[in-house]
Amino acid sequence: MNTTSRLFSSAVLAVFLALTSLTSAVAEPKLKSLRGSEIQGADTESADPFKSEKDRAPIERNYVQQPPLIPHKVETYTVTKNFNKCMDCHAWTRYKETGATKVSLTHFKTRDGQELSNISPRRYFCMQCHVPQADAKPLVGNRFQAAEGIGH
Repeated sequence: MNTTSRLFSSAVLAVFLALTSLTSAVAEPKLKSLRGSEIQGADTESADPFKSEKDRAPIERNYVQQPPLIPHKVETYTVTKNFNKCMDCHAWTRYKETGATKVSLTHFKTRDGQELSNISPRRYFCMQCHVPQADAKPLVGNRFQAAEGIGH
């Protein structure tokens, strides 16, 4: 290894070590309550990502057979082949307790109309059809009109 390469490597290492020591020397910002007292960061609990949230008023549907929109946040919801977070509230065994809408009977039928005792695999992944509602303006202009008789 020649002298220039060694000097360059040493300079890069020195800069890295200096930056590392600077970032570790910077203290965590102090949190204060509304009354001005200091809040200890280690003593605070993190928010529960699965804490139930009150539903917002539903946005009306625009056409017949439109799947209802989800009136709450779902960013942290897990739906895998073994677990469906939505069913913690919307299952027939839990909906009264949680105040959520129960899963429709149509979700318990196979493609051939056979009734199952559990949700049909084709209806298990809720967010294939149901999406969180947002009262947002369309990104692209359009002339869409809601179907007549749907409540508009």
